[in-house]
Amino acid sequence: MLWTRECVADAMPCQRRAAVQWVAAGVLLPTWATWATGAQAQMGLSGAINYAGWFRALSQRMAKAYCQQYLQVLPAAAVDVLGLARKMVQSGSSELARGMQTGRWPADVGRQLEEVQKQFALLNQLTATQPTQTALVVAASDQADRTLLIAQTVTESIEKLAQAPSARLVNLAGRQRMLSQRLAKNYFLNAAKVESKVVQAQLVSDAADFRLALQALKAAPVSTPAIRNELELADSQWLFFESALRRAADDAGLHTVATTSERLLGVMDKLTNLYEVTLREVLG
Repeated sequence: MLWTRECVADAMPCQRRAAVQWVAAGVLLPTWATWATGAQAQMGLSGAINYAGWFRALSQRMAKAYCQQYLQVLPAAAVDVLGLARKMVQSGSSELARGMQTGRWPADVGRQLEEVQKQFALLNQLTATQPTQTALVVAASDQADRTLLIAQTVTESIEKLAQAPSARLVNLAGRQRMLSQRLAKNYFLNAAKVESKVVQAQLVSDAADFRLALQALKAAPVSTPAIRNELELADSQWLFFESALRRAADDAGLHTVATTSERLLGVMDKLTNLYEVTLREVLG
């Protein structure tokens, strides 16, 4: 994934602060650098699927970081993660808008992207205030879920335009990024004493979905040595994260879920990028 140079310049101070804090906590940041390697004159469908797919993860990531602030789980790092997520949304929206200007995508995709931006604007407003009470965290989570729904719709719309089997793999691997963040968010909501049947059901179903998707990716005929290596790493990181989710929501448990969710997100982001490269080669 690629950031524009202007966005990179703005984001770097925030990124450096977050990196220092997460590394100090024993965390490897996700591969944000892949968003910061330059600018594309014209976005291809493979990149568009990846960008749009990131919106799903970013919606849940913002709510997760906001809940971390409320629970005081690595709060300074969570603030920086929230700020960087906002910048990634802005950058991704700008890049996808450029794709729309080429006239290669249907008008309904443009309308969906506009709705994504509106939903993120609402999420930005909700997460701009200090999370001083549970109701604020719940409101942010609910808005993140609404944002996720439209982000899922636009991702699927762009995938259909690609008309290549490997497009599904970019979408599927990208969705794993979202699941890593929603699982952690819901674990934190439980810790915040949010009584919700939806939260409980999602924790169970998302874990099952993640396992099934990982198996599907491993069974897919599209593969390279780099993809196979990353799939093995994803397997091991998922085991760590899944074990953390089963822990009691005490200080140690909260810290472990925060750090393992970051590691898993990083692995799944790299894997999605590898599938994107494969699709780009197919589409030309």
